Amino acid sequence: MADIRKINPFVLALMYLIVGIFAVLAIYPLFWTIMQAFKTTQEYILYSKLSLPKTWFYLNFPQAWKAGEFPGLIGNSIFYTSITVISVILFSFMAGFAFAKLPTKLTPVLHSSFIVGILITLQCIMVPLFLMLNAVGLYNTRIGVLIPYIGIALPIAVYLATAYIKGIPDEVIESARIDGAKFLTIFRVIIMPMAAPVATTVAILIVTRTWNEFMLINILVSSTRLKSLPVGIYMFSGALASDFGKQFAALVIGMLPMIIFYIIFRKQIVKGVAAGAVKG
Repeated sequence: MADIRKINPFVLALMYLIVGIFAVLAIYPLFWTIMQAFKTTQEYILYSKLSLPKTWFYLNFPQAWKAGEFPGLIGNSIFYTSITVISVILFSFMAGFAFAKLPTKLTPVLHSSFIVGILITLQCIMVPLFLMLNAVGLYNTRIGVLIPYIGIALPIAVYLATAYIKGIPDEVIESARIDGAKFLTIFRVIIMPMAAPVATTVAILIVTRTWNEFMLINILVSSTRLKSLPVGIYMFSGALASDFGKQFAALVIGMLPMIIFYIIFRKQIVKGVAAGAVKG
């Protein structure tokens, strides 16, 4: 790693300038959205969109919270995200263990069938999913949301898990087998702890994807009590489209859980992304 003291001061200043510009470009939209949430609709329309609130209007948040029925929506989002993350990590690492360390003649075919799923876009399967779930009576049910969520997230998770577990020495597993350990015990005691970095990476991907998912749940459920947070935010672009203060307050409420998630787990996120790189 290069010593920062040996870098040309001009190059170093240029590097910091570029990083600073990108940081501003990333942070300013968030700051701007939060500022607009404290404006009344009249102030937003009449005055500059770039100015700070002349009068800080805090009632946008409780009013948006009540109008959007956010407690139930946030509860649904937590439920869908938690079950999806736990299920995807468990199933993908079990499959990855089998593909990487317990190969059979069918392994290439089965593994390829998962990898193909990475290339399939959500738009291609929305209509078939709706028709299938409606045909089997799972439309407008929680299980009817969870099954597609888990299935769509599995391909990339299986790919990452398989690639990482392949890098675990075979001798470790063979030693455990000689000591009489069963495959389930090896998976629980050896594979999962050693694969924790990539499991963190998978969890980050699935949390952000599931929490922010909008299109699929919007067509798979019709009852408000089953919808998630992004659907509640979308409501403010309809009947409440002219109430800009509540719109921005709803956006801030929607962003807040992800910001809190990052603040709490930022160290684990950085370590997971860095250590969870696929082994060559």
